[in-house]
Amino acid sequence: MKNNMEDIDKLIKETLTTEEAKFYEELDEQGILGMIGGIFQGKNGWLMIIMNIVTVVAFGLSIYCIVQAFNTENTNELIKWSMGAFVGFMMVGMTKMFAWMQMDKRALIREIKRLEIQVSSLAGKIS
Repeated sequence: MKNNMEDIDKLIKETLTTEEAKFYEELDEQGILGMIGGIFQGKNGWLMIIMNIVTVVAFGLSIYCIVQAFNTENTNELIKWSMGAFVGFMMVGMTKMFAWMQMDKRALIREIKRLEIQVSSLAGKIS
């Protein structure tokens, strides 16, 4: 299967212009660090920066709530501080899930673009 895929990639690269071939190479699969860096680029990069700031603030508030929960002797306050910590950790989890979904979306878009290039180059080769 690997040789077949390499043959297809070679065939596609032969039919592309130099500019298209450069774009095709940029669409190659990224590592985890490249994917994380990629979510800060583009039109919604500012949103991801804000989401990460919110994540850090929510994590800090969660830790503060946990410390306060251990320092209280009243049961009602213990429940309130514990709920604050729980809500903060839920916020951290949700913002991280949002970031992972953005990384997945960017990977899917990259693969769709690769398929578009492959289809157009193979269609040009046939006709």
